[in-house]
Amino acid sequence: MKLDIQSVHFDADQKLVDFIQRKADKLEQYFDGIISGEVILRVENTEDRSNKIVEMKLEIPGNNPFAKKQCKTFEEATDNCVEALRRQIKKTKEKLRTH
Repeated sequence: MKLDIQSVHFDADQKLVDFIQRKADKLEQYFDGIISGEVILRVENTEDRSNKIVEMKLEIPGNNPFAKKQCKTFEEATDNCVEALRRQIKKTKEKLRTH
């Protein structure tokens, strides 16, 4: 899947980019009609240690599922986003099947 990864006010290292790409690619096993995806990585300026934000948006015909998660690490936030998107994709697929 073509994934556009943007990091706001910092440079994401290649290891993190590869991790996000691997996780996002797993979504294709649930729905093969995914056109592309967009990921935005952001660090919020707060006292809280859970200040890493990951926003993921997928482009699917007829639907654009979106997830935004905030955690202590980008990897944890990515896992949570992918899980939320997986649930949304399954719902979309079930709706398509019933029509």
